[in-house]
Amino acid sequence: MLGVVVNAVAILLGGLVGLLLKKGIPERFSGAVMTGIGLCVAFIGIQGALGGENPIVLIISIVLGVAVGTALQIDKRLHSLGQKIETKLSPAASSDNSTGENKPKVPIAQGFVTGSLLYCIGAMAIVGAINSGLTGDHSVLFTKSIIDMISSIVLAATLGVGILLSAVTVFLYQGTLVLLAQLLGPLLENESVIAELTSVGSVIIIALGLNLIGVTKIKIADFLPAILFAPVVFMIVNLF
Repeated sequence: MLGVVVNAVAILLGGLVGLLLKKGIPERFSGAVMTGIGLCVAFIGIQGALGGENPIVLIISIVLGVAVGTALQIDKRLHSLGQKIETKLSPAASSDNSTGENKPKVPIAQGFVTGSLLYCIGAMAIVGAINSGLTGDHSVLFTKSIIDMISSIVLAATLGVGILLSAVTVFLYQGTLVLLAQLLGPLLENESVIAELTSVGSVIIIALGLNLIGVTKIKIADFLPAILFAPVVFMIVNLF
């Protein structure tokens, strides 16, 4: 679990630095920076999505995932949780609705979802956690920690404290993979499975980037179950 702990701490440290830098960013630059981040996120998503080998796995996983996510109202529940946390962290900002001057510009839930997706989806998160659990080799997670810390500085400077909360998601997600490594290892060591899982997650990241730019208002969290469906759909499709 050492690699997982280091990764989560790296995100927290980077996020704290980003929050300090946020105070020095003039308001007129915040919108432009947000658009730039959105474009970069969309680009990252496109890169990952093109790595998929079977479009059928992608389509079925997305359809099943968003159906389950919508039924469970994941996005609504997540944003409600974010609002509650936001109220506790900044009660003055929440109570001042007359001028809106103290109200946070970016909802905590948006930063939380953005960070969670970017840090959890991808081959490094999966392979790194599996290697950590099976062999005790934390090198991949250590490398990922450096990358995540740098990106969290930039993200927290624009998206706020929600990025720090995504460290919890990273710890739980990668920690679970480490603990289940013996069971999931044979499946997730299959490069084709990782490619399809990353492709599904990357399509969600593209939607996330479009939201950040302001082009769409997609309920991103409702699509998250698609990531869980990807390995299952892959195995079923391969049977035929």
